Amino acid sequence: MDLIPAAPCSKRFAAAKTSPVMQTPWASLVIKISNPLRSHLLYLYRNFQSRIYFFRIQGVTPSEATSKDYFVLSHPIWDLVSVATVEPTPPPRSIPSSIQQTPWSQNTSNVVDSSEAHRNIDPVLKLELKHLYVGLPNFHQAFFGDVPDLERASEAVFRRCTEGDNPLFKDGWTGWPVGAKKNDVLNWFSDLVPKLEAFAGDCIPTPTARRKLLTQPRTPLEGSIVKRCLDIGFVNSNIIHKADSKDSRYHWSHILVAGELRSNPNADRALMAWIDLAKYAREVLAAQDTRRFVLGFTLCGSLLRVWEFDRLGGIASEPFDINKNGGLQFVTIILGFLRMNEEQLGFDPTIIESHGERYIEIERGGQIERLIIKGAIKRARCITGRATTCWKAYRKEDPQIPLIIKDSWQDINRDEEGRLLQEATEKGVVNVSRYYYHETVRVNGANDDVQNNIRKGLDITKATNNQSGRAMLPSGATASSVSHKEPSSGAGVKRLSSKTDFTLPPTKRSTSACLAKASVEVLSNRIHRRIIVRDYGKPIFKASSRIALLTALEDCIKGHQSLHEAGFLHRDISINNLIINEDEENPSQRAFLIDLDLAIRNQLIGTSGAKGKTGTRAFMAIGALQGHQHSFMHDLESFFWVLFWICVHYNGPEKDTGLSRFESWNYESDDQLAWVKSGLISLDFLNTAKANFTPFFQPLIPCVDRLRRKVFPNDHSWKEEDPGLYSKMREVLQAARVAEESGS
Repeated sequence: MDLIPAAPCSKRFAAAKTSPVMQTPWASLVIKISNPLRSHLLYLYRNFQSRIYFFRIQGVTPSEATSKDYFVLSHPIWDLVSVATVEPTPPPRSIPSSIQQTPWSQNTSNVVDSSEAHRNIDPVLKLELKHLYVGLPNFHQAFFGDVPDLERASEAVFRRCTEGDNPLFKDGWTGWPVGAKKNDVLNWFSDLVPKLEAFAGDCIPTPTARRKLLTQPRTPLEGSIVKRCLDIGFVNSNIIHKADSKDSRYHWSHILVAGELRSNPNADRALMAWIDLAKYAREVLAAQDTRRFVLGFTLCGSLLRVWEFDRLGGIASEPFDINKNGGLQFVTIILGFLRMNEEQLGFDPTIIESHGERYIEIERGGQIERLIIKGAIKRARCITGRATTCWKAYRKEDPQIPLIIKDSWQDINRDEEGRLLQEATEKGVVNVSRYYYHETVRVNGANDDVQNNIRKGLDITKATNNQSGRAMLPSGATASSVSHKEPSSGAGVKRLSSKTDFTLPPTKRSTSACLAKASVEVLSNRIHRRIIVRDYGKPIFKASSRIALLTALEDCIKGHQSLHEAGFLHRDISINNLIINEDEENPSQRAFLIDLDLAIRNQLIGTSGAKGKTGTRAFMAIGALQGHQHSFMHDLESFFWVLFWICVHYNGPEKDTGLSRFESWNYESDDQLAWVKSGLISLDFLNTAKANFTPFFQPLIPCVDRLRRKVFPNDHSWKEEDPGLYSKMREVLQAARVAEESGS
């Protein structure tokens, strides 16, 4: 063994802070050991937690620890390690190959109850955007080629810029600031863009909807969870910002095009200008519920790239110098941003707005139906992935019956969610949202997918970073391996002062080669699909009482069993997918499951066409995190984690307590989170619950503990599937509900 000074300790031992082992001076040194032994030590700590082993470790000082006597002293410890880590051999369990399970994509929409602090959200966003492709040929033709008269107008405007005694362009743009400092560049933009627009007005008709430049890099835009400022962008001219009025401050919903400015041309790289622009794009997509994609640009020194962000990631043009041979191209881009229609800017043309009312039209049963959209009830905060949006709606002829329109970008390798739901409804499944209609959205006469309809078939294999080996992140990285700075007080699981750090395996470690080769072969495609269901409610954590919560949870478990017996496995049990209806005038079911995005038919378990782990991170079962073949048992375990999460984060109906030590579950690596959860379900669970459940949910501690003992027999993850677990869990919830009703 090699004793070395410790770096800040890993979050693996965060839950072990009060352990006698971790309170000794011995723990201030890091033991550099191999991965197998490290795994055994993690298992050993679980035994410490559950009080299976009791022994006293004599404290030693760091100076004593470096002596030969230390190794003599440590021998009994390693003897205990060898004994304690002989884990019972379970029956063989299926570990799926990388092509068997539906993808679990770590992206920013999986984050729940989070402050979205930069230190936490940025690493996840970097993983989300590991597929950034730059230098694509024909990019400008794909996104600017359909703007009417743009080429002719741009040539005429640029010609005007080069003429006269005081031309705007002569061996570069007149007035371009030396050093390209941000404020100077913004002033230059503010002076130039109106002139370009005026020149264009002399060539082609002025568009009905006028736009203007937005340059307020120190004023946060409204609508984001954390304060974010936009360097530069384009908005509609009819939006006016009054500096002395917060109510009229610009909102992310106003942004049509986003831009990032850097003084240094060398900032044109993934972890600098690119990721900052991606943050803006994420905010725009989250704030605009009909946005399919977002255009933007980075200007690093005088090097400009144009970007497009969609549900597969981001692509960019080749860079060009606006002060050299790129003068005309720069004019074309600026005029394009000023004159594109909404569809060309990325808005969904199938959602129609007329007389202050939004609607879609569908053909159902040979008849055209108009569905009036009342408002968005969910919009995923992410760039890549399914990016689900839900609207409450109703048929124009029948406003009393609520409908839910769900838009998402589904992996083309997966069964259509609409077909699965239709089949489940036809089979009489109960306590699952009922099918009404589904379709693949069509735009410009074609199925609306990313690769062909949005990106116009641009070939990412021709990207310059694919050829030179540059991309956003290595494919093996995780959020915790990319960046894990110390969490703020109360957020996430605290680090130990012991400085004991068990590093991640090599494939999980952070690397300085953050611009690793883009993995074109694993990039899939996503298609725009729309589902309409007949049930509407609110997420289960908004239940009006403990009784209502327990009843709804019981009904949702019943729904999962009904779905499973009909031949389907849900695979994404989370607080947002369990719905309760407490409105007496709402004809929907009282409680039900939604979201079959990740569901598969039981007979396809192990042969799903897509890759990876499945679920919403904070609620994923331990075995699912470890990569075991997904079982209905994992979903039942997720019900337990949903209840646990609610009891920790809500102090009554809709009373979110804010951040907790468990926020880190959104960001931990798979093995870390599996280990933390394994420790939590030990015999010490009652103390954990008493310390962390809110006052409102303290009365449910006995119920949650009984549920734990059913889900985790002998304080360990299940070894064999048990269909009887459905009834066992419902019986626990029923008993707790009866106790609540009787006041006992």
